[in-house]
Amino acid sequence: MAVPGRLVAYEVGGAVRDALLGLPVHDRDWVVVGATPERMVELGFRPVGRDFPVFLHPETHEEYALARTERKTARGYRGFAVHASPDVSLEDDLRRRDLTINAMARAADGTLVDPWGGERDLRDGVLRHVSEAFAEDPVRILRLARFAARFERFAVAPETLALMRAMVAGGEVDALVPERVWQEVSRGLGEARPSRMLDVLRDAGALARLVPELDARWDARLARVVDAAARDRAPLAARFAALLHGLDPAAVEAVCARMRAPNDCRELARLAAAEHATVERADALDAAATLALIERCDAVRKPARFALLLRACDAISEGLPGDGATASGTPRLGAALRAARAVDAGVIAAEVARSPDPAPAAERIGAAVRAARQAAVRAALDADAG
Repeated sequence: MAVPGRLVAYEVGGAVRDALLGLPVHDRDWVVVGATPERMVELGFRPVGRDFPVFLHPETHEEYALARTERKTARGYRGFAVHASPDVSLEDDLRRRDLTINAMARAADGTLVDPWGGERDLRDGVLRHVSEAFAEDPVRILRLARFAARFERFAVAPETLALMRAMVAGGEVDALVPERVWQEVSRGLGEARPSRMLDVLRDAGALARLVPELDARWDARLARVVDAAARDRAPLAARFAALLHGLDPAAVEAVCARMRAPNDCRELARLAAAEHATVERADALDAAATLALIERCDAVRKPARFALLLRACDAISEGLPGDGATASGTPRLGAALRAARAVDAGVIAAEVARSPDPAPAAERIGAAVRAARQAAVRAALDADAG
């Protein structure tokens, strides 16, 4: 990578880690040693950092940060004073990072700079904190848990788990703002084994502080559910709904409010909590009960949301005790919804409007549309049974 003005720059962090693991590298970050903000601007870099000096390369637009250290000034993840100057070394910068596997750098000639044993921990599959500075930022507990969900063979070092427990006991986790908790937890739910994130948070005592409702019922079955949603590559809303499906409505509302979950996740979590048991026995529902479920879910108007509900319920079904062969009945519901949506309400409304019946037209139209949909659903269910 060409760097204007012969700056001493090192590729750092996740790009180095993923390259050593043989994984695709999508984003590259760089650390510049021995420079000042003024010098970076002179060389054409564009400043973008709000809390510390970060710049965009004039050609590649990749991020270049000045080597820096941090000093804890208050509780929480924002309580830091940042020091960036030409006398901060690369090793000083790497020491402030969270995990050894994220604290490696690569020089322009390809030389690996690994002062904290990151390559060894990559080889051994260990998530280990770099230094006691880890304890100064509670977000790092969430990040480590997320990495556990991404890298399935990696175990948390005992001394790191002990440090996280001490952080929780000291109240650091209580200082986390909801938006940051949601950001990290939602990213962890998007990984290959999200149950490992919840396992780590529970082992550290953080889950009980962040989501006590979930901590109280976390078990092997729920772990299977959330991992099944991940195997299905379900979208975030479906994974979140599957995770919360066993909570009562008040608990679902409390969790969503505390984490400030976005509306699509919140709505689907409500539906899954209320309707997953009915979806589970869909094969036993007659046409009237099937249509009633479709109506409660507002599925005719919102078929995409209903499809996500069915994906969440498929994951819930996979988590049931047994050999995992339990059928959820979701294909039957999908066929029923297609049949209900195929009914032309406009045509029915026009026919009813021409009728001399003195009853209010709106009531007659609603009843006629519902009767037509129920007949269509019955035909779809009969076809499925045949």
